[in-house]
Amino acid sequence: MVIIAKTALQEFIKSNYAAAEPLNYWYEKTRRGDWANFADVKKTFNSVDSVGNDRFVFNIKGNSYR
Repeated sequence: MVIIAKTALQEFIKSNYAAAEPLNYWYEKTRRGDWANFADVKKTFNSVDSVGNDRFVFNIKGNSYR
């Protein structure tokens, strides 16, 4: 999986410190993920949604952030 910009996550965390731990957890799991299809992603992140074109929406911190 390709994460477009970690710098965007870091900037977001600066103004939303409560998101730091869940976003860093998501980042590491996603960076290390070796998924062949959406079902594989869903096994790791049960609340992920596919929005088409190999793009996904992840619920972070109980859907506080997406």
